[in-house]
Amino acid sequence: MSLSDMAGHNKWSKVKRLKAVTDKRKGALFSKTLNEIMLAAKSSTDPASNFRLRKAISDAKAQSIPKDNIDRAIKKGSGELNDGVTLEELIYEGFGPGGVAFMVECVTDNRNRTQPELKKIFEKAGGMMGEMGSVAWSFEKKGQILVSRDKAKEEDLMNLVLEAGADDLKTSEDGYEILVSPPKFESVRQTLETQKIPVELAEITFVPTNKVPASADLIEIIDKLSESLEDHADVQRVVHNADI
Repeated sequence: MSLSDMAGHNKWSKVKRLKAVTDKRKGALFSKTLNEIMLAAKSSTDPASNFRLRKAISDAKAQSIPKDNIDRAIKKGSGELNDGVTLEELIYEGFGPGGVAFMVECVTDNRNRTQPELKKIFEKAGGMMGEMGSVAWSFEKKGQILVSRDKAKEEDLMNLVLEAGADDLKTSEDGYEILVSPPKFESVRQTLETQKIPVELAEITFVPTNKVPASADLIEIIDKLSESLEDHADVQRVVHNADI
């Protein structure tokens, strides 16, 4: 297992923003969570066998989204209810200041609206949208689980997740970042749940393999660009490869 003082910086920043979400932004967060439920329900409406759906429902409950809204989103996703709206998942690639690479995961009902709006956000921050494949090579798909430092001892957690199939554990001032291959993600997550170790974030996302060195000033700019992208109604996740 490897250790890194700044591991998971991007994700811990996201956790802190989610916890501090204002009432003004709660509506947008609710909408994104319900969209996730709809997409997850396309493959199966059974949370027991559909981890993505189970996690989305759990996120919705944590945000106090009414049960009726959750049930309606599941029915829309499964096709039981048809409101004429078709959602699709898209991944946009781009560059921020300093050549920092961005992967932006979106859910949209109108790609002709989403792409130019994201392009404008990048350009306003001094960046630019990239072509498909322009930065994807700098990332790999991984399961990522964050655990606060006060929830587990490092050595105990390391042994636990390693036995469950995790690839790596990194530590930072905020806590532990567990990386796992997508096929073993659910096994590791369930192990933590069984041991009653709470997680701050658990998702399958893009993890940078080729990081760009960045000063504190550049990190501040990149974080602001990340926030601007995440505030967009169609954006579900934002990952960059800036390293301090």
